Amino acid sequence: MTGQLAVGTCEIVTLDRDSSQPRRTIARQTARCACRRGQIAGTTRAKPACVDVRVVKSKQWCEMIPCSEGEICGLLMNKSGWTCTQPGGRIKTITVS
Repeated sequence: MTGQLAVGTCEIVTLDRDSSQPRRTIARQTARCACRRGQIAGTTRAKPACVDVRVVKSKQWCEMIPCSEGEICGLLMNKSGWTCTQPGGRIKTITVS
């Protein structure tokens, strides 16, 4: 780990990509965050960010605005994550572990 983070910021610690399956890339990312009281590590605009702990506890993932500009967020049926649909129809699926 590196030095101290400024309060309210996050950094990516590891990023692993697996492109072994055709037309599919699986990426696993680990981030570390220094969040304020009432916040927890999450995702905003496709980057690690501190988000309201209520969003994570309720699994209302789209409330943290996790997708990039122009993408549409959709909650997975079992609330295990979300999808980001791009204007051309390409879909990114993100699951929380």
